[in-house]
Amino acid sequence: MQTELTAEAIYKQEFKTALRGYSQEEVDQFLDVVIRDYEKMAKEIERLQKENDSLRREPAPASEPVKPAQPVASNYDMLRRISNLEKAVFGKQVGPSE
Repeated sequence: MQTELTAEAIYKQEFKTALRGYSQEEVDQFLDVVIRDYEKMAKEIERLQKENDSLRREPAPASEPVKPAQPVASNYDMLRRISNLEKAVFGKQVGPSE
C-alpha cells in the first residue's frame, strides 16, 4: 500500500496565512510531532512487510508425527486375562467340563 504522504511532504507543506489564522509556530510544532509519528509508522509497516514476506517464503513447520495408538488386546489376550482372573478368584481355571 503506497500513500501520497511522506514525512518530507508533510514537512514541506505550506499554508497561506490569513488575518485571523492559526499561529504558524503552533502549527509547525504540531506538524513536527506528526512527522515523527509518520516516520515511526512507515518504518513499522516496512518491518512488518519484510517479516510477512519472510514468513511466506519459509516452508510450514512439519507437524509432529502421529504416535500409533496402543495396540488393542487380541481376543486370545483377553481370554487369557479372564482365565487368570477366574483362577485368582476361584482357585482353579473355570472352563468347559471335560
